[in-house]
Amino acid sequence: MAPPPPDPEFVLRGTSAAVHTLHFSCGGQEPDFPVLFSGQNGFVHVWNLKTHRVDTALDGHGRKSVYWVETMDAKERLLSQGRDQRICLWDLAEGRTSVTDSVFTENVGFCRCSLLKVAQGRWLLAMAAKSLEEVQVLELPSKTSVCTLKPEVGAKLGMPMCLKLWQLDSASQPWLLAGYEDGSVILWNLSMGKAASQLVCHQEPVMSLDFDSEKAKGISGSSEKVLSIWSLNEQQNLQFHKTHELINAGISDITIRSDRKILATAGWDHRIRIFGWKKMKPLAVLDYHTSTVHCVSFSDHRNLSERLLAAGSKDHRISVWSIYAQT
Repeated sequence: MAPPPPDPEFVLRGTSAAVHTLHFSCGGQEPDFPVLFSGQNGFVHVWNLKTHRVDTALDGHGRKSVYWVETMDAKERLLSQGRDQRICLWDLAEGRTSVTDSVFTENVGFCRCSLLKVAQGRWLLAMAAKSLEEVQVLELPSKTSVCTLKPEVGAKLGMPMCLKLWQLDSASQPWLLAGYEDGSVILWNLSMGKAASQLVCHQEPVMSLDFDSEKAKGISGSSEKVLSIWSLNEQQNLQFHKTHELINAGISDITIRSDRKILATAGWDHRIRIFGWKKMKPLAVLDYHTSTVHCVSFSDHRNLSERLLAAGSKDHRISVWSIYAQT
């Protein structure tokens, strides 16, 4: 018999709103104790994982939902994206809680940004642009435009729904994977500003995707009952690999753990599912939440056995799980 699924290590309460995004940061000089950032209605909460309480509530998005949070190198430099069409850059060093810069996206969708460090002190930021089908790529901190990615005339992709910037290593060029409303995933060549390859992965809009650049293999989910697994060949062509049937429809978020051994999905059926990444073997169904799970995030503890998985839900709660022992 399979062992019963684990209970959460602990549950974070007190957001009083649906949790749309989560991001761990284990960086910093002090002992390896991470913080967890969560985004909800207008606020970014900075959670202390020792006390299980909010240390700081950052108010920068005018009570509009915050649906993407990411750190730049250290946990003191933070980006957050909200429904107010603003991306805020925060400086949290020495107890500060100030927005030091911001970018207006002018986009009305729910597409989360993607951030990629390309050199010391230099990042790329991809975001859905003002024009519905376009993606804008900026360089940070200068906010210089790198390129605007426009589909071919008459392509009818619909809005970009999810984005993933990646590069094989620091010496190679960056690429962007984008999932669209029509179910397509497109690989964009940023240096040329052109689509390198396109693959129809779903019948419905692509809600989330993640990509393993070492294995040149990616995964995407939609409102359907399938996960789509695809790969990239040496000619940079996207190729369909296989689908994995789900019991219930609807995936909000997918994330592959940094060791590339397992992945987690956030389900509309209130459940978090863990799979082995190599063969998509189902490993666990984590059943705690009472409403849609919007987001999943793995911690990056240096000590592997301490690594955690957090999930945020429409039920206002964040469940935190230790699944390293099970997998």
